[in-house]
Amino acid sequence: MTQDDSLARRNVIVLVCAQAFLGAQMPISFVLGGLSGQVLSPVKCFATLPISLIVLTTMFAAPALSSYMQTHGRRAGFVVGAAGGALGGLLSAAGLYYGSFPLFLTGSIGTGIYMAAQGFYRFAAVDTASAGYRPKAISLVMAGGLASAIIGPQLVKLTGEMTDPIPFAGGYLAIVALNVLGVLIFAFLKIPKPPAPVPGGPAGRSRMALLREPQIAVAMICAMVAYALMNLVMTSTPLAVVGCGFTVNNASDIVAAHVLAMFAPSFFTGHLIARFGVERIIGTGLTLLGIAGVVAISGVELWNFYVTLTLLGLGWNFGFIGATTMLSAAHSPEERGRVQGMNDFAVFGMVTVASFSSGLLMNCSGGDAVQGWTAVNIAMLPLLVLAGGVLIWFVFRPRAEVA
Repeated sequence: MTQDDSLARRNVIVLVCAQAFLGAQMPISFVLGGLSGQVLSPVKCFATLPISLIVLTTMFAAPALSSYMQTHGRRAGFVVGAAGGALGGLLSAAGLYYGSFPLFLTGSIGTGIYMAAQGFYRFAAVDTASAGYRPKAISLVMAGGLASAIIGPQLVKLTGEMTDPIPFAGGYLAIVALNVLGVLIFAFLKIPKPPAPVPGGPAGRSRMALLREPQIAVAMICAMVAYALMNLVMTSTPLAVVGCGFTVNNASDIVAAHVLAMFAPSFFTGHLIARFGVERIIGTGLTLLGIAGVVAISGVELWNFYVTLTLLGLGWNFGFIGATTMLSAAHSPEERGRVQGMNDFAVFGMVTVASFSSGLLMNCSGGDAVQGWTAVNIAMLPLLVLAGGVLIWFVFRPRAEVA
């Protein structure tokens, strides 16, 4: 580790705190989003539409925020994200208070802006880091989600009766408070603004040229699949748990276990990547996602849900952190905003499709909760085959192509 990494370590601490506290709003949103949709939506097939709208907004906000950060710096972009999250929480609470599904959906747009900003925490971790410290920096920032996995579901429980008889509104008011705290956290972030483009200076490759780079293309596909499959199954989990006769608190605890599994391995994922190589770690992640689907299909006891969601979180961690590490080593500084915005646009585009499909498969597949849950997990297979296929091709492609 070089001396220059002292600044990187400071920024990692700030970003870990942001991931821990601001990130807690995402478990809240994913636990309560579908359940709130079932209460407010006139068509039950659209129960998960609030979550789908969050990720749809994230898809379109990510490139815009990436460009904004390229010009104005990371701190400014993260404050914009926190402001969006606070407004989203307030509008969602208002939608529940007035019984308005359209107003509640408007709140999802604000949450999507926050989620887009949160996606860049992992990239910000490497802005001031040496090449050797980058995998560890990414992993440590992602590990901040370990605290969010505890804070978010506990806030759901603590605020459950705060706004009775209006269901779930207390959780969304807690989201407002988390984002206000986040603005204070970002005051300690110190990442220099990217230098302004110099006329005649290096501008980097075009988007099409970047997509033709095998390392970038494979990293993007693996990130898309890992995140989309995690979202596909997680979005339906509260509906499946409650639909199979368990309680909202059971669903909250299962999501908590899932988010813990998403982020706890981050303390050592960077070390595993350094030791075994990024391709092996991504492959392990995809394998774990497949095993999660098998466990889910095998039964709907409480332990099935816990094991499925735990494996799902582990698979996401290895697949997504591995893909992020692969991507971060494949572009120059002047290409940073272009590549990262393009990557997150693609990732959250796929997640949007997965999220909306999750609700349709769960509620509109012609059967009960068990059949819907089975349909959700079977739908993982084609994307796993895609990601596994391109990763194998990347590892074994001809030597001349590597050069």
